[in-house]
Order: sequence, then C-alpha cells, then structure tokens
Amino acid sequence: MLTHNQIWGAIDALAARHGLSPSGLAKLAGLDPTTFNKSKRGGANGKLRWPSTESVSKVLRATGATLDEFVSLVGREGAATRSYARSVPLIGMAQAGTSGYFDDAGFPAGAGWDEIPFPELADEHAYALEVTGESMLPVYRDGDRIVVSPSASVRRGDRVVVKSVAGEVMAKQLSRLTAQRIELKSFNPAFEDRGYALSEIAFMHRIIWASQ
Repeated sequence: MLTHNQIWGAIDALAARHGLSPSGLAKLAGLDPTTFNKSKRGGANGKLRWPSTESVSKVLRATGATLDEFVSLVGREGAATRSYARSVPLIGMAQAGTSGYFDDAGFPAGAGWDEIPFPELADEHAYALEVTGESMLPVYRDGDRIVVSPSASVRRGDRVVVKSVAGEVMAKQLSRLTAQRIELKSFNPAFEDRGYALSEIAFMHRIIWASQ
C-alpha cells in the first residue's frame, strides 16, 4: 500500500537527482514554486495531501524521467537524502564538433573530456557542454554548463544539442520534427533558425539541466 510519505519522498529524490530543491523542481516543471513545499503536503486539519497526477506528469516531462524511474524511487528509504554525486564528462561546446569526442552512437568517447560532479542520473551516457560566446543569449551565457541526456525522449519545444553529419554542434530549441526533417529555433534572435533533413543529423540529445 502506498503512503503519502513514499510519494512525496520520491518527488524529493527526483529533485535531488537533478541538483534541485523541491521548489526548484516545481519551477522547472512550470508549476507554482510552492507546489511541493512541506506546507502543501498537509491541510490545516492535519489531513495529508497527495500530489496531483498532473504535477507528477509535468515533473517527469521536465526531467526526462520515465514513470518506471519514478516508481523505483517510491518507498526507497533515504532516497531523498542519500548522495547522488557522480562524474559527468565535460567539454567545451566549440570542441564538441571536433572528431573523436563522440562515438558512432553519439555517446562521449575518446580522450580530452574533463569531468564535473553531478547528481546521479539514470542515463549513464549523460555529458556536459560548456557554453562559449554569446550565440545562445539570452537563454545560455558564456561559461554556462548544460547537461545533456542521450537517452531522454525528445519532443517539440525541448531544448536540444544537435550534431550534424558535417560536424557542427549546436544548442537549439526543437520547433518541428517529422519523419524526414527537423526544424530548430535559435535562442538568440540575431542568429537564424536552422532546418535539416534527418539524414544530415548525426544525433539530437535533450538538454536536461543548466548551471545558470
């Protein structure tokens, strides 16, 4: 039988996995920042409250977590407080287009990667890129670090890292995806939007976190 503490504990654990507080997780999911506050978990009469299925759904979408991953956190004693630190490969965005940094599957490979500590992720192939320049303003600034998950599902409106077959690596917003083409919207209006045939794309991975 599920308990309130188990479900709320799973939400806290999911927040911790992404280096967030419960209020930070709520904001990431587009919810009111107080949605997951301790004060919202019970009424004035002492009756405990459940998180809504809508809020849980939005959290899963925002973090790229699956329902199975969320369920695996339910009832896991100490899940929200245990250490989730691991090392994530890091290179500069400008380096990412150079050959040898990714294998044929689009996973980090070869030498030259640094590492940064990051809360545990379900995706063992997750990696980080360091932004250089002003081409992604105002969303990402010079020096920001973005964490990317190759296994996360990608939908219209997601922020993604794309590498073309020609070797160009870019961070954009996915504005359209069909069986033949992708359309990418630039964060900075000074830079043009891009469109590619899928045959021109080496990989497209979802951005799940940024250091800003």
